[in-house]
Amino acid sequence: MKTLNKELQASITPRKALEILKEGNSRFIQNLKAHRDLLEQANDTRDGQWPFAVILSCIDSRTSAELIFDQGLGDIFSVRIAGNIVNTDILGSMEFACKVAGSKLIVVLGHSKCGAVKGACDHVEMGNLTELLSKIQPAVYQEKQTLTNRTAGNLTFVENVAEINVKRNVKNIIERSYILEQMVENGEIGIIGAMHDLETGNVTFYHDVEFIKDEHNPNFSVAALRY
Repeated sequence: MKTLNKELQASITPRKALEILKEGNSRFIQNLKAHRDLLEQANDTRDGQWPFAVILSCIDSRTSAELIFDQGLGDIFSVRIAGNIVNTDILGSMEFACKVAGSKLIVVLGHSKCGAVKGACDHVEMGNLTELLSKIQPAVYQEKQTLTNRTAGNLTFVENVAEINVKRNVKNIIERSYILEQMVENGEIGIIGAMHDLETGNVTFYHDVEFIKDEHNPNFSVAALRY
């Protein structure tokens, strides 16, 4: 597996970046790994990095993006925070990754049985965690299917909220970052949501929040999100 350089990164489209991640996850769930020399990759990237994607995921120790997508050193930017939520610092990091460092795809990656989502479902308040969980609360209130037992003890409710949270944050990125919005509009980058199943390792991509403007979706416009 070749180490990414500037030329290889430039040749990757947002759609191709998505396919690379899907192929990597397929290897992961089959317990296969692409052959790569990590020490060689460390040497190859000592003077610069050209990651092709940004993965916003949870801090959960079981959902390392490099592992579940079978990527090596210098391949992806990994942004991790409990509940895979979006804030100004994360938006700034994504703007750097895409506008400055040339990444082509942003993935908001949730996971099953998320502790942060469970905390939000139970309206937990504890120190600085209170403010973080408040960013997941809109997804809790948006979940309308569950009429009883709207607690962390109801796994269906938790998973519904986790999915809503991912999809809300995909749209939050576009709505809160003019730089990233314009890059999506111009077809320079794509954004998509996804969910990692802790039991199987499989990542499901949510194509109803897939924002990639290319020959597959030439008429897409982010302006439609504002109405």
